[in-house]
Amino acid sequence: MHPPSSRIAVVTDSAAGFPPGWLDADCPARGILIVPIPVLIGGETHTHDDAALFKRLSVALAQGTEIRTSRPSPGQFEQVYRVLESAGFDGIVSVHLSGLLSGTADAARLAAASVNLPVEVIDTGTAGMAQGYAAMAAAASLRAGFSLERSAAAAAIAARGSALYLYVPSLDQLRRGGRVSAAAGWLGSVLSVKVLLKVQEGRLVPLEKVRTPRRAVERLEELVRADLDNRGPAAELTIHHYGNEDQAAGVAARLGAAAPRARIAVARCPAVLAAHVGLGVVGVAISGAIAG
Repeated sequence: MHPPSSRIAVVTDSAAGFPPGWLDADCPARGILIVPIPVLIGGETHTHDDAALFKRLSVALAQGTEIRTSRPSPGQFEQVYRVLESAGFDGIVSVHLSGLLSGTADAARLAAASVNLPVEVIDTGTAGMAQGYAAMAAAASLRAGFSLERSAAAAAIAARGSALYLYVPSLDQLRRGGRVSAAAGWLGSVLSVKVLLKVQEGRLVPLEKVRTPRRAVERLEELVRADLDNRGPAAELTIHHYGNEDQAAGVAARLGAAAPRARIAVARCPAVLAAHVGLGVVGVAISGAIAG
């Protein structure tokens, strides 16, 4: 077992979708390193989830331009791991997007076998800040002095206890991307309605069909409040959006009124996820101990 006094780094990928500023010094996700997941728009590859990609992806989604995503290469992970090794780190907790949605965790495992320090790779089975909270759990455990193995376990526990709900106003991107293949027939019959989704057992799973955008958002908030009823008072939420920040702020305000002890943040949906769920998505990532 790696001793708790060792210097251990936390790595994740850009599907985590941290709120603005959270990676800065003295902020909740400080010290966590991000490996970018490529987004391919009309044959052009983008690796930085920044304002330029947001503008390019928003236009491409609106115009129906071909959009694809790809896992980072094992070489990208190996480069990051070797930099950490050279900097004197003794181990790495590497926390990643669901392996059923992307090959990112597999790429991390291949890279881990090529370096000379221990790397614990965690497939969170989720995405967005549900994944981000798992990386933060590992970082918090390390700051508390726990070992590499125990901190990796903390990330895995946080991931299992998280939830990610999504309201998707258009099914076009989901249909093109095939990320909900298990429900393709069901989706094909409801293209005129709105759909609520949840990441469940590593996959995007349809929950309900809703006729209007207003009712879809109301129902999303109902599902989140019901989920919060099963958690302790220290739950954390991040409201994700893409091109509809004001709508997400309204959701955050209403959920904040319903759960005043929860910590709530608002963040743009990570581009790698927005590439599949499209413009106007509202997602709610939840972390916190489940009661009972």
